Amino acid sequence: MRSLSGFKSTPRNRTRTGLTSASLGRINRPAEHNREDTMTRQEAPEQEQRAQNAALSRRTLVGGLALGAAATLAGPALAQTGPAAPPTTITTPPRDFGPGGAPTTYFWDPDIIAVDPSFNDLAQPNTAIKRLYTGLLWAEGPAWSAQGRYLLWSDIPNNRQMRWTEDDGRVSVFRSPSNNSNGNSFDFQGRQLSCEHLTRRVTRYEHDGTATVLAESYQGKKLNSPNDIAAHPDGSYWFTDPPYGGQLYEGEPDVAGGPSNAGGKLNPRIGQPAGFVPGKRELPTNCYRIDPSGRIDLVVTEDQVPDPNGLCFSPDYKKLYIASTGKGPGDTGAGGKGEIFVFDVGTDNKLSNLKRFSDCVIDGVKCGPDGLRCDVNGNLWASSNAGRAVGYSGVTVWSPEGKLLGRIRLPEVCGNVCFGGPKRNRLFMAASQSLYAVYTATQGAGPG
Repeated sequence: MRSLSGFKSTPRNRTRTGLTSASLGRINRPAEHNREDTMTRQEAPEQEQRAQNAALSRRTLVGGLALGAAATLAGPALAQTGPAAPPTTITTPPRDFGPGGAPTTYFWDPDIIAVDPSFNDLAQPNTAIKRLYTGLLWAEGPAWSAQGRYLLWSDIPNNRQMRWTEDDGRVSVFRSPSNNSNGNSFDFQGRQLSCEHLTRRVTRYEHDGTATVLAESYQGKKLNSPNDIAAHPDGSYWFTDPPYGGQLYEGEPDVAGGPSNAGGKLNPRIGQPAGFVPGKRELPTNCYRIDPSGRIDLVVTEDQVPDPNGLCFSPDYKKLYIASTGKGPGDTGAGGKGEIFVFDVGTDNKLSNLKRFSDCVIDGVKCGPDGLRCDVNGNLWASSNAGRAVGYSGVTVWSPEGKLLGRIRLPEVCGNVCFGGPKRNRLFMAASQSLYAVYTATQGAGPG
């Protein structure tokens, strides 16, 4: 989870009395929105050609369905005298992602945007973004269990983990209480890893049902609120430790006098079980490596990447990506700026060659990153928090060189993502109050 502070947003798509829905679509939109509407109205022939090409590939339906879908899109667009566009996150009225909403009949989901032509090789043309569940408070930490064929994720303020099963689409409570868990993952042995805000620790759930505390302090000082975690093939675990759990809504504030409770007015014991002992922030916002021996090593300092959030390795484990997000509870410095950084990972697990991978500014809009995942080709899929900039929250996709390839628009701020499904080709998106998913033409790299 990341703080919204430090990200400026501008009001968009304001409703004005007497304006038609068509005129609303042309007023106060970012340039990208206008370009996308123009493409929808005027480039039907190009979409038809695109569908024809797709029909020749193995990824499309047989029997000319691609041509039929393109004709369905092109026909009405050419027949109407006014602007014609499929409902999206930015139209008025907006698209209905719920189970009662109309099916998306357009070949290429209108909320999947190819910024670079190469993104068409990553996106699946004949699929649509689906909302699988809603009714959460703040969704985070999706992770796929390949053995169990289910997705689990955290609903942090509700102090629970949820599960979505592949066979029937059923959603149930997986673990409650969860200690206000945030990030989750599975290691190479299929064991669940969980970052807990309330207890300020990293936990592994064993196959026999027991739980092992992997990390709760560094050099005798309590961790802040572990946020996200990634397993390495050498048996180690790497995790971030920002301060976002140091608040009532997603964990517990510090004891009186601590950085997130300097005035001492908040009582962190209220609502907690008997015997609960609140903690106090004692460490900078760092990243750590848990060695297979149990030793905990500091690998990234706050000076290098302030307020580290999501992290993931490249498919060859030679790169480590870390999202740096906004100022959190108790931060005395400026906090992160909503950027993604990348390190080289040596054979000795030493990090070097720190670079800013992306500032995550798209069309002048800060699309603040949070959760990160790589696909098998090394492209980085990052959740996007654009605040109130409608049409920019969701997912951004970057090449290994840091070039923006495409975007997935969601109607909610997206907190984290992961690849899953039996073929690991489905992208799951934990977004504010809901869980979304879309099939892709690639696969996620690594477990969880």
